[in-house]
Amino acid sequence: MHLSRDQLLDFVRPHLKQSRYEHTVRVTDTAVELAIQYGADVQKAETASILHDFAKHKSKEELKHWISNDERVPNDLLDYHHELWHGPAGALMLENELEIKDPEILSAIACHTSGKKNMSLLDKVVFLADYIEPGRNFEGVEEVRELAKSDLDNACLQSLVNTVHFLTNNKRTVYPDTINAYNALV
Repeated sequence: MHLSRDQLLDFVRPHLKQSRYEHTVRVTDTAVELAIQYGADVQKAETASILHDFAKHKSKEELKHWISNDERVPNDLLDYHHELWHGPAGALMLENELEIKDPEILSAIACHTSGKKNMSLLDKVVFLADYIEPGRNFEGVEEVRELAKSDLDNACLQSLVNTVHFLTNNKRTVYPDTINAYNALV
């Protein structure tokens, strides 16, 4: 089933706070630009980025339910910060609710926060678009935006370096998929 941009936006809107909806639109516009620039499937980039934060405001209990009841998601995810749960859980929910079966779209949604080992082109586009969308304003984002103009892999790598640096400086755990994404890009 193929839904248009407007149909997808109408679908996610009631699940998101207004600020998160606006973020979603900016991520989508950024992902489409990156997809065109780097030769990714524009329609898949648009779909995955519109849906990437679908589960962002779901309860921890609901996210935990989806994660713990699907063997495709490592249960150790629940040992890490709940901010990481909405990607994998959201992919499962969307597979069920919207009958999204495309493994590339589901993968990009699932790993948009943590990254993962050997990310596909689509994974990288959505991951990076979420990181550099114009509403983001934090230390290091400008450098990554500059890199994104010429080198997708290096931009993804720098975003991972920044994330690991932030987490370790704040004595927070780093999910293994993030380290694996970093190692694969290095």
